[in-house]
Amino acid sequence: MACKNQRPQPGLLHHSDQGSQCTSYDYQQLLADHQVQASMIRRGNCYDNAQVESFFATLKAECVRGIIYPSRALARAELFEYIEIFYNHQSLHSQLRYRTPVEYELLPAVSQLYVH
Repeated sequence: MACKNQRPQPGLLHHSDQGSQCTSYDYQQLLADHQVQASMIRRGNCYDNAQVESFFATLKAECVRGIIYPSRALARAELFEYIEIFYNHQSLHSQLRYRTPVEYELLPAVSQLYVH
């Protein structure tokens, strides 16, 4: 979905863990088809994936914890609404100086250097 919506430049870096989904042939082929460079966490380094782990912890706490979805379609719709509507457009992030991810992406590249 991200490649379809964002249309990133070739060479985008995609960081993931070494789980079976991320190392599968189909997944790696999808990355290659979109000219996305794969990067995986190093074994035994718990800090490599900290940002992604933080996102999923937030997602679980704010969106899905304790909910049993009656269908995959309903779960997909709920996750889409949370990520694309709330998280990216409404939720302020302290690491982005209390901007939304969309606001941050609209900043000139030079301004982004000073946010972190």
